[in-house]
Amino acid sequence: MRFGGSGYAPGRVARGRDGTDLVTSLLMARYGIKTPTQHTTWDVMLNVWKEADQIDIFESAWNWDHLYPLRGDPHGTSLEAWTTLAALAQATTRIGVGCMVTGMHFRHPAITASMSATLDHISGGRSYLGLGAGWFESEAEANGIELGSIGERMDRFEEGLEVIVSLLTQEVTIFDGRHYHLREARCEPKPLQKPHPPIVIGGTGRRRTLRAVARWAQIWDALRAEGSEWAELRETLYEHCQAVGRDPGEIACSVHISYGRDDDPAALADKAARRFAEGADMVVFTMASPYDPSMVEPLADALIARS
Repeated sequence: MRFGGSGYAPGRVARGRDGTDLVTSLLMARYGIKTPTQHTTWDVMLNVWKEADQIDIFESAWNWDHLYPLRGDPHGTSLEAWTTLAALAQATTRIGVGCMVTGMHFRHPAITASMSATLDHISGGRSYLGLGAGWFESEAEANGIELGSIGERMDRFEEGLEVIVSLLTQEVTIFDGRHYHLREARCEPKPLQKPHPPIVIGGTGRRRTLRAVARWAQIWDALRAEGSEWAELRETLYEHCQAVGRDPGEIACSVHISYGRDDDPAALADKAARRFAEGADMVVFTMASPYDPSMVEPLADALIARS
């Protein structure tokens, strides 16, 4: 199985800086942790990631891209995604790092492409590029950031994906769309991973989000979809893959499981096993604040025991 689409040429395996086959890595290392930037401090997040970096069963660590908390006190703290991500990449040595996912409406795609390439260098080729269309209306409105209707968001998202992939893979990008216009634009240096860091697209929109996954993504993040909903979404993704001539086996599927301080790690390991039995490739444990580094090892022990 090989990454395909988005510039991944047939018969060419995407590799990290150390030569690792990233597809094989994805399939063998199935667990990630996610630390939302809400209601926490930098020190806590840093120590959680450093702890996970020392435990091989965790393949990746993620944050998210929001200016305001999504749960709890809406006026609480929320650290910015990409500045923390770059610092966390520098503070770790092994684990994959990514934002699940970056809202296209927050930044011009040329900026996002440059950020992604830079993060790949900072991390030594361990980065993922998570992308989404954006959805949190009150957050956007409060900060005067244009979000638009669902149709407008998806139009912007699809254009942005094309711009980002072109900038990360081509010497010069010329693009004339409805939302973005580039004239012989360049993005240098290119990322260490070739042709670009694995793209993660998050969302469950059957018509356009999953079509974008089929065209561009190496990972589809299905959030908390499970059971019959999960099966139907995956079947829809397969249909889109067929329409664009993509092998669906080239796209890994991730799902989320919440992990709070009072949750039983053994029960979470059992739930993860059920998600894999449904066909998921990766389970991301989204930690609920308040969280601390002491939560990481018990979860890892339970996952190892269940394996």
